[in-house]
Amino acid sequence: MAEAGKQKASDLFIQCLEEEGCEYIFGVPGEENLDFLDSLSRSDKIKLILTRHEQGAGFMAATYGRHTGKTGVCLATLGPGATNFVTAAAYAQLGGMPMMMITGQKPIKKSKQGRFQILDVVAMMGPITKYAHQLAAADNIPSRVREAYRLAEEEKPGAVHLELPEDIADEHSDAHPIPASVARRPSAEPKAVRVAVKAIEEAKAPILVIGAGANRKMTGRMLSQFIEKTGIPFLTTQMGKGVIDERHPRFLGCAALSAGDFVHRAVEDADVIINVGHDVIEKPPFFMREGGPKVIHVSTRTAEVDPVYFPQIEVIGDIANAIWQIKEDIIPPGRWNFDHMLAYRAGEVAHTAPLAADTRFPIFPPHLVQQVRDCLPDDGIICLDNGVYKIWFARGFTAYLPNTVLLDNALATMGAGLPSAMMSAMLYPDRKVMAICGDGGFMMNSQEMETAVRLGLNMTVLILNDSSYGMIRWKQANMGFEDWGLTYGNPDFVKYAEAYGAKGHRVESSKHLTEVLAHCRDTPGVHLIDCPVDYSENDQILNIDIKKLSREL
Repeated sequence: MAEAGKQKASDLFIQCLEEEGCEYIFGVPGEENLDFLDSLSRSDKIKLILTRHEQGAGFMAATYGRHTGKTGVCLATLGPGATNFVTAAAYAQLGGMPMMMITGQKPIKKSKQGRFQILDVVAMMGPITKYAHQLAAADNIPSRVREAYRLAEEEKPGAVHLELPEDIADEHSDAHPIPASVARRPSAEPKAVRVAVKAIEEAKAPILVIGAGANRKMTGRMLSQFIEKTGIPFLTTQMGKGVIDERHPRFLGCAALSAGDFVHRAVEDADVIINVGHDVIEKPPFFMREGGPKVIHVSTRTAEVDPVYFPQIEVIGDIANAIWQIKEDIIPPGRWNFDHMLAYRAGEVAHTAPLAADTRFPIFPPHLVQQVRDCLPDDGIICLDNGVYKIWFARGFTAYLPNTVLLDNALATMGAGLPSAMMSAMLYPDRKVMAICGDGGFMMNSQEMETAVRLGLNMTVLILNDSSYGMIRWKQANMGFEDWGLTYGNPDFVKYAEAYGAKGHRVESSKHLTEVLAHCRDTPGVHLIDCPVDYSENDQILNIDIKKLSREL
């Protein structure tokens, strides 16, 4: 019996999560979580979302964090349940997405089961989280939950882990949740701002690079004002897409490849690079060298130095505020010239147009990208899995709004496209959501189709079918190796979708693709589109043509 004024630890844990504003817990519980599950069943604020694999639950929780800036919560049992969280933890940690994992464990005071199923999960999670802790007493739950949330959400956001052993879950305590503190990010130091402004004003051709960090904190408004006042052109990294509407006349493109693209030539024209929210987890959008352009690092954290990144000026603090400070102080000198930079963008647009208009079948990737963009409204969301099409979408898909192109250029994991689209469809039921997956990545978490149907979501899963691990084949060709070891067979995706209660469609031509995309957009329910793609020119276009054409400009 509980003593007067005391409550069960698992009830206290749920109460702490409610206080933090938790709305969902995604996961696959096990017997070690049954106290927690029982407590959760009585919550009227938190909804349990049962998935078919812990990885899917983890990706959904991470995507909740990515969209909202609030911690997404997921649940697994000990041992194999916890190991299935590892990839999702790394995805959240590298991608800067606040996410909390709760895992069960055998009793730690008196266990009669030997080492059955027991792994040191806390030690395992240590290297891939910001915080990993075993709860060893009910009284400590409020402080540990608050600390985990605080760390998950502050810059740079990431993954945290709490292990709740079976016997601790059943303890009783009179502890209460600890309310969140009011915390604001510090502003950039005025002298650092002045040094940056002076460098920009003295430049011949400054350029703005927008990275992942700028996409987490809604800096789009300040950056737009800065560009309006100065006219300085901008490019983005893959994870910086959408911070500013890419229909803007000063947009130079997305650094989707490592070097040699039109956008990289534009960067080579610059003598000062304003690098906003750069995160070294992304492939460098440019390579610094001795005697090269001066780089101004504007971010919440100081620059992590590596052989190709060693900025000379750092403006550290809240990014939006720092950009505002720079904008207020700067006086454009009137001698900047961006014609050549903008000519590279015109060159890229001219190169892409005929490719996007190529209606061959199987479908040509640049044409597919254009079809998807034409089909979706401005606020439509695409969630990319991982594959060579990610480069085509990063380069060719015009993003209009922040967080409308969810791609992973951090862990770059396969299998996250479907769960991240499911989460997007749950959060934004009135928006059009599409998962874009290769056949390889889709099959890694395809079982979550059942979850999507059960939740009654409205979304489309577009599968780019080439019956192979196409990204690696592209790389294999690029390295001059024999085409070997990367092809497989697929199920009949239409029947597969129907087996889950979803609607399956198979693309038969470019015109048919247009019709199918529109039908899926306008018809409620979960749709799957099997779209055969022609990847035969990936190597020629991405590795040879682009480099040659941009060099000639």
